[in-house]
Amino acid sequence: MVTKRNHTTSLPSLMAMVCGWAFLLIACTSKPSAVPAAFTETTDSLAMYPDYRDVTIPPNIAPLNFKVTDASATEFVVAFAPAASQEPALVCGATDDGKIDMDSLAWRQLLTDAKGRSLTVSVYAHRPTGWVHYQPFTLAVAEENIDAYLSYRLIEPGYELYRQLGLYQRDLTNFTEKVIYENNRAFSDEDNHCINCHNYQAYDTDRMLFHVRASHGGTIVTHGAEAHKVGIKHDSILTSGVYPSWHPTLPLVAFSTNKTGQVFHMKHAEKIEVLDEASDLLLYDADQNTVSHIFHTSDRLETFPCWAPDGKRLFFCSAKMPQIEGEYSPMKVALRYDTLLYDIYSMPFDPITRTFGEPQLEVNASADGHSTSFPRISPDGRYLLYTRGDYGQFHIWHTSADLWVKALMDEGERPLAQASAPGAADSYHTWSSNGRWIVFASRRDDNNYSRVFISYFDREGRDHKAFLLPQRDPDYNALLLKSYNVPELTKRAVQVSVETLNHVVYHTDPEPATYE
Repeated sequence: MVTKRNHTTSLPSLMAMVCGWAFLLIACTSKPSAVPAAFTETTDSLAMYPDYRDVTIPPNIAPLNFKVTDASATEFVVAFAPAASQEPALVCGATDDGKIDMDSLAWRQLLTDAKGRSLTVSVYAHRPTGWVHYQPFTLAVAEENIDAYLSYRLIEPGYELYRQLGLYQRDLTNFTEKVIYENNRAFSDEDNHCINCHNYQAYDTDRMLFHVRASHGGTIVTHGAEAHKVGIKHDSILTSGVYPSWHPTLPLVAFSTNKTGQVFHMKHAEKIEVLDEASDLLLYDADQNTVSHIFHTSDRLETFPCWAPDGKRLFFCSAKMPQIEGEYSPMKVALRYDTLLYDIYSMPFDPITRTFGEPQLEVNASADGHSTSFPRISPDGRYLLYTRGDYGQFHIWHTSADLWVKALMDEGERPLAQASAPGAADSYHTWSSNGRWIVFASRRDDNNYSRVFISYFDREGRDHKAFLLPQRDPDYNALLLKSYNVPELTKRAVQVSVETLNHVVYHTDPEPATYE
């Protein structure tokens, strides 16, 4: 059903509006246009990608460029207006490709003026019968910024070859993406290596680390613009350090050390299972290059350490080893993959003596047949954010994985109902430094590749509808044949250069850590 609306405006008002739009329209990089003087209201559903309808966004986010799909339309206009105003503050147009490409300066001014308020977004399409107007939607502009820099790994969905992957850093206030480190582009027996598990101390890039596996192996530790390679290995350590967490103030890193394997399903909707046959926790001193065990057990699997913001408590995941009949073997563990149920524990830490107290149970997911991974504590210490799935701990492959939050003060646990998407494999997540934003990886876009989503988490502890990381070209995410992995927010850009990291990886040997 459509209803006809004809709009007439007095000449002085029309001239004022045109003059106002003239400045805004030249600030748009799409085809200039103006709000149509005559159009019909349509009840047709607005087909747009990404779907930015009714989301809350940071006031410093890059333009939310999107694409409108209307097969019969040859031109589009999008108008942004303050919720209390009838006149648009920004108007942009597009031709038959439907892509809205906004100028960053005009967009920045729009969000600055709308901070703490809402914008009404109106989309118009020019069809052979004339202009139509879709049902408007809103964009809420939060008061709080998001940290400017997001780093992540981009990786192809392969399982055997370590090539064509890298660590990258995106400036969230615009579309600039820079290389932190890339491995070899071509296959090479001598140089093939994997890079993973990048981590920062207290949202800053002064201290950073990531691992290099296979050729040129070691852990790359940076301090400012300098970097060196260390080897965290010992006869009593299962493997080297794996999943890290920097202490917020001390030069300490809590690592898991994991004996990990992967198996492929023959009759299962999910492609692969990644699981540990053994895992412990380590404490590494980056200044002294020493390492010691936090846990060294044979009956439990400990993994994913995470410091509390005050540095006085360490959170981690732990599961009982599966019951194995007869002689133990990794394959027998693999066959019991769906019985591995991880709970979340925490234990006090004394920064002076560097000793830990007794663990206490924080999330008893196994009690109702579920499993947890990736505990992360909000900067104010009030909330524990984690991933919950049906089993296991490598939830990036599990369609049952959703984001959950626990209020540490009142013990309440709940799913992030607005941010999560059932069946979407929501996995790795991080808080912003002000605790108002959650950034996470999810396969909800196409169920094959992980993409970055952002959700507002307000002061009352409520999550809001998540939105896809904006790109200059709205089709970028749909066409990218790599997954985003381990998104991490920082306040500053990475300080160490690509050239320095290349030299350290390819031309230095790891300095062995001393085991204590």
